[in-house]
Amino acid sequence: MTPAALHGDVFGEASETPLNIRILLADDHQILREGLKGLLEKQKDMIVVGEASDGRMAVTLAKDLIPNVIVMDIGMPDLNGVEATRQILEKCRGIKIIALSLQADGPVVRRMFQAGAVGYLLKEAASDDLVKAIRTVVMGRTYLGSQIAGVVVQQMNLPDPAATSPLTAKEREVLQLLAEGKTTKEIAASLFVSAKTIDTHRQHIMNKLDIHNVAELTKYAIREGITSVHH
Repeated sequence: MTPAALHGDVFGEASETPLNIRILLADDHQILREGLKGLLEKQKDMIVVGEASDGRMAVTLAKDLIPNVIVMDIGMPDLNGVEATRQILEKCRGIKIIALSLQADGPVVRRMFQAGAVGYLLKEAASDDLVKAIRTVVMGRTYLGSQIAGVVVQQMNLPDPAATSPLTAKEREVLQLLAEGKTTKEIAASLFVSAKTIDTHRQHIMNKLDIHNVAELTKYAIREGITSVHH
């Protein structure tokens, strides 16, 4: 393995780096956010402008703060990092999103890049590689942690999981909240729709998946990386 591969793989053309890189940290573990913030704020060209403890907060803060880079945990409650990334980039295309995860599972890595992420790091490598990853993505290139590069190459030869998923983005969002034990009323309030709309989504999800109880829906959501249910 080359020295470059040991420190992550970089792809694409370079462009000019902003003088002050504005960063939003999205992770549901406060101790990890504090550690990353301390690391990043030691860099003269970086400033942490906000912190989010779940995906929904990340979407709101991204629209309010317009950071250059978001460091996005994948396994967050309420709205996972994949769906949060998709929603952010629909509204704010210029933001660079780096995935931060405990897992190197191929389908999850692939879904994150399909959602629009331009970097992917495992949490165990974050402190060493994150500064380099941020500088890489703001120059318009893609950054892969060294453990991720091989996974991405394998995934390129497999069928597209998004093409085979029967659920819409909104149905995946509702499924995550169902799997995390939220009531219909709570989900409706969270998504600013009526309880009747959520009941309709739930029925469509069950019909499409041919799964008719919440326990089995939860198993499906975990298997597909829609939720980690770690709370």
